Amino acid sequence: MANPLENHLLQATKMIESQVDAEIDRLEKMGDDDFDLLRQKRMDAMKKAQQQKEDWLAAGHKEYSEIADEKEFFETCKKSKKVVCHFYRDSTFRCKIIDKHLADIARKHIETRFVKINVEKCQFLVERLRIKVIPTICLAKDGKTVDYIVGFDDLGGRDDFPTEMLEWRLGRTDMINYQGDLLEPPTMGGAKQKTTKIFGKPTKSKTIRDDGDTDSDDDDW
Repeated sequence: MANPLENHLLQATKMIESQVDAEIDRLEKMGDDDFDLLRQKRMDAMKKAQQQKEDWLAAGHKEYSEIADEKEFFETCKKSKKVVCHFYRDSTFRCKIIDKHLADIARKHIETRFVKINVEKCQFLVERLRIKVIPTICLAKDGKTVDYIVGFDDLGGRDDFPTEMLEWRLGRTDMINYQGDLLEPPTMGGAKQKTTKIFGKPTKSKTIRDDGDTDSDDDDW
């Protein structure tokens, strides 16, 4: 008598075979008009995808560029659904590390706009978004901040983290179309990096706009 596992596999195989047979039968019954309709839908989808790509490129996607001030920051967040903004300072050497990784990721992920802004040129924005640690990466979707990557704590806590670690972290917040395993961080030095704090302190979603006020702390950057 077959054991439960064999019965389960047999039932699963029969179900798959039944689905395949049904699909073959459907295709065999399709006429020329049906194939023309499918072909047209595919063409429309391809045209839409191409137009989306052109719109992204026109908005500065696929590049890691610097924005000058708060006004340009707000305009960037209006033009692009997903924006990754690195708040940097010239005298902070770890900002150069972030620059290298974000430039690489920007070329791979055209669906997201990658920019940086000098904290010394956007005092109002720094206070409004409560930027306290440099480097800080602000993640914004649909004109609202959804998360922050503060320092390197979420990236393994070391300067030599791989680009894949930052890519994974961005994927966790759905800022890029990440193709790897979101439940497991990439390997570092031959072993998986144990991440006890993935997202850091929870942050409130804040609409990005060019007016309003915010409280400040003594722990400033």
